[in-house]
Amino acid sequence: MRRRVLLDTGPLVAFLKRQDQFHNWVTAQWATIEPPLLTCEAVISEACFLLRNVYGGQEAVIGLVDSGVIQIPFRLDEETGIIGELLRTYQSVPISLADACLVRMAEQYADSILLTFDSDFLVYRKNKNQIIPTIMPQDK
Repeated sequence: MRRRVLLDTGPLVAFLKRQDQFHNWVTAQWATIEPPLLTCEAVISEACFLLRNVYGGQEAVIGLVDSGVIQIPFRLDEETGIIGELLRTYQSVPISLADACLVRMAEQYADSILLTFDSDFLVYRKNKNQIIPTIMPQDK
């Protein structure tokens, strides 16, 4: 079982949306992860927005947080300087607030691995020059 998994928006949405092309892949990955999955509020916000037209989608996201399957240990108000620097550094990629928070979380949780669909995480670096370990579908 994998531990210390950081969760990005895409896999969260795919896990909850059965019609998503990556639903089965994410479900198989999720089964190999020991909860809790760690994320930030920006990911939760993006997921709720993307699932707004899926019956019960937003409630399912909140339910995963409420049950402790997903935890949100990240505090943006304590990380604004570093997040601002990441937003500036990667503005040409570009980087979203959620992605910047996940890069910072990868720094904070050195032994973590990121569950994502976003190939930009192959470009982003933690601690300025370290690759961020990812779990990503091969055909993405």
